[in-house]
Formats: sequence, C-alpha cells, structure tokens
Amino acid sequence: MSTKRAALTPQAVAAAATLAAARVLALPAYALAREILAYMAVRNELDAGLIARQALADGKRLLLPRCRDGAPGLLDLGCVRCLSEAAPGSYGIPEPPRQACLAPEAFSPDLILVPGLAFDRHGARLGFGGGYYDRLLALPLAQNAFTVGLGYDFQLVAAPLPADSWDKPVNAVVTDRQTLLTAP
Repeated sequence: MSTKRAALTPQAVAAAATLAAARVLALPAYALAREILAYMAVRNELDAGLIARQALADGKRLLLPRCRDGAPGLLDLGCVRCLSEAAPGSYGIPEPPRQACLAPEAFSPDLILVPGLAFDRHGARLGFGGGYYDRLLALPLAQNAFTVGLGYDFQLVAAPLPADSWDKPVNAVVTDRQTLLTAP
C-alpha cells in the first residue's frame, strides 16, 4: 500500500482529496459536528486539509494531533484557528504548537478523521505500526465520536484485516470513490 500510494502523482492526490472531501462534507455526522479532529497528511496520505479548512469556515472547532514528547504512541491534541499554525514535528508531520496542546481527555470531538494504510469493509484499520490512533480511538473521547477512515479507493480491501481485541473499527471508510458505513 505504501508503494502504491507513493507512486501517485500530485494531480491524482489532489483530485482524490477533493472527491473524498465532498463525501465527508455530505455526511450527517459532519453537519452535526461541533468539534472535529483531523490530521495533516504526509507521504501521499489522503489529504484531510480541505475538510479541515471547510470545518474552520463553518465555525467548527478544529483539533489536530501532536505526538507527545517522550511518550511514543501517545498523542496530544491542539485546537487551531488556521492550518498554517501547524509546523513539521515528529516524523515530519505538521503538528499544532506544543503550547496549544492538551491531553486528549480535554476534548470531545464529534467527528474524528483517521488516516491509514488500509481499511477493510468492517472498518478495521491498518496503520503504520506505532499505535497512535489505536490508543486514541480507545480513549473515552472517541466513544461518542463518529470515526471516519480516509483513504484512496485502492486502500479499501475485501479481505478482513488482522485486528487485535483493543482495535476499534471506524464507523465509516471514505475514499475518493465511495462512502462505506461500517459500524454503528
């Protein structure tokens, strides 16, 4: 999946992001959300930036993750008013400023956008192996949130992905070509 994603042209990346953003923005969960947790794309991940910009324009509170210093696998969250507030941090991922971040328990996102390498039709997600989003989605803040896995259509696989007992499936997988509701 990483190799296939890396081979995408900038034009294909931009086109897919536009199509997927329209699908997310059409979800009832987006319309109802007051607080949204998005991510900043790296290494040709499906870009959530268009969704994040629209959320800000719609007056929604936008959260971005930041890798917690000295605690591999853990994320803090920061509220941003503009995507330009994010700067390259851990792993080269744009992150909100440290002073804007708090432990995730300080927030209650209604909608959580999640990147991944692959998703299956049951909402299982394969990440990069660090467990950052696995740990985040296991927290109480995610229990009432609608979670959306974002990826290219080729990242949605037919065969079930391996999942551990602590893995929480996403409620929907949105790609450039489809919206798949997966779990309640």
